[in-house]
Amino acid sequence: MSGFTISKHIPILETIRDYKKENIRKDLIAALTVTVVGIPQYMAYALIAGVSPVYGLYTGIVAAIIGSAFGCSNQLITGPTNAICLLTASAMIRYMGLPNAYQMLFLMTFMVGVLQVIYGVIKLGKVIDFVSHTVLVGFTAGAGVLIALGQVNTLLGMSIKDSAAMSTMEKMYYIATHLSQSNYYALGLGLLTMAIIIICKKISKNLPGALLGITIPIFFIIMFALDKKGVKLTGTIPSSLPPFKMVQFSVASLKDMLSGAFAISIIGLVEAISISKAIATNTRQKIDSNQEFIGQGIANIVSSFFQCFPSSGSFSRSAINYVNGATSRLAGILSGVFVALVLLFFAPYAKYIPSPCLAGVLIVTGFNLIDRKEIKKVVKSGLLSSDSIAMWVTCVLVIILLNLDYAIYAGIVLSIVLYLKDTNKAPLKLLIPAQGPDSQVIEQEIESIKEQVDVLIIQPEGNLYFGAASDLGEKLESLVRKSKVFILRMKYVTTIDLTSLSALKVFIRNVREAGGILIISGVKADLDLILKKSNLDSDVGIENIFMSENEIFASTTNALERARAVLNCETSEKSAACTIINSVSAVANPSSF
Repeated sequence: MSGFTISKHIPILETIRDYKKENIRKDLIAALTVTVVGIPQYMAYALIAGVSPVYGLYTGIVAAIIGSAFGCSNQLITGPTNAICLLTASAMIRYMGLPNAYQMLFLMTFMVGVLQVIYGVIKLGKVIDFVSHTVLVGFTAGAGVLIALGQVNTLLGMSIKDSAAMSTMEKMYYIATHLSQSNYYALGLGLLTMAIIIICKKISKNLPGALLGITIPIFFIIMFALDKKGVKLTGTIPSSLPPFKMVQFSVASLKDMLSGAFAISIIGLVEAISISKAIATNTRQKIDSNQEFIGQGIANIVSSFFQCFPSSGSFSRSAINYVNGATSRLAGILSGVFVALVLLFFAPYAKYIPSPCLAGVLIVTGFNLIDRKEIKKVVKSGLLSSDSIAMWVTCVLVIILLNLDYAIYAGIVLSIVLYLKDTNKAPLKLLIPAQGPDSQVIEQEIESIKEQVDVLIIQPEGNLYFGAASDLGEKLESLVRKSKVFILRMKYVTTIDLTSLSALKVFIRNVREAGGILIISGVKADLDLILKKSNLDSDVGIENIFMSENEIFASTTNALERARAVLNCETSEKSAACTIINSVSAVANPSSF
């Protein structure tokens, strides 16, 4: 295996080989900024997943280092994300509280990684195309609502027994009927955190609002001993690096975790690829989706042995990394290293972080997940449009279903069904030759034909596949007796399958039986081969088929000349169509046809 091939599959080797020393300062600054922003996120997202904050820090260390080393993007930061943590919590809801809960969690992380590596190895880079943008908009909006609502009880300092097994609506009902149990000190600290984050964002996007939002309230905790007044603190976090521990395997556990792992693996890749491509539009880096699949997969596989939950590419941290000047994947690796150093030397101070403040961070995060601009765009396309239906249904399902992976599957299936509904129509343009202002032949598009015409140009477009064959057949059948000569222009047909070809054959036969004639123009080489294999050329007659030529409009011109001969325009009484077609030789400008 050549060095080039090795560096292709282990991108960090290429980075080390080609690294420029002058870029180290930029990567260091970017990594430090990502660390400052990331630490409170890692801890808060762990709470979404239903685990101790320390596991969020572990994931922020291992996933960032491995993901940057093996992924294809120079700026992508891998680690805990809100959507993935929400899916993780949904998949683990039956197991939390059981003795083997964490074993199952780390097994799922491993399975997510294996699935992602498989996608990359068999080159399923286009698999994310099956998850439409509107499904993602709906999912993230629903996830934002769930995240925010899921933290209300913590913000109010309210403990709910067996809350992990409750749906969001059940939690909200409990909160509404037990408001008297609220701790106003906790609520005050949480609102203070939210205010700090919002103010910092308005002052400057580079201010670490989340970090300030969870550190400033610590002074109030210490000064007024609020922990003794019912304000819950994060608790002790061990000052150690992520410990290595073997993943526990069993057939039953693998089966139980498969559905959740599959949903997480797909959404994780959609996040990572979308973010990488968004940044690449500015950096002009070529993104290899399959390599990113492998990189994300390896990150999750390795992470599973260091007590980490599933991870993906983070939009916020990746954007911060890029904006602060990151030039290479070294910035992502350093961000993981810096989190490890913080965990080693500053973990004892984390026990003073109030839980309501982390809840405040998550509520603001959840609100920001609702992309109001994108939602407005989708709504403008029509409330009953396919995009709008897919978005709203996915959003509602995310909020009401206990298992979020089902919401993802439903959204994907719905978007495919709606797509097929939209694509089972065969677009046909109807045109008739007309006299232009300078006596040249032009084509006039018409909506429908009430009376028979001499020449009708039928222009099918796009992909004529089996799903559109029925609609194609119906539309062509309605035209059989509407003209003496039909010119079927195939120039704008991208592909055609046997079912649609059968519909064309029926039309040709019906036209012939009705005393008309059909001419095919704009036939490309690949289409000509299909026509010959299906014997459609013999049904039409070779003299009535005109190949697509390099010269603009040459095929249509030849077809009109053929129509002129069929109509006996030289000898018969001149019809309006003959008068127009007789000037076809004068056609010489692109405004014609």
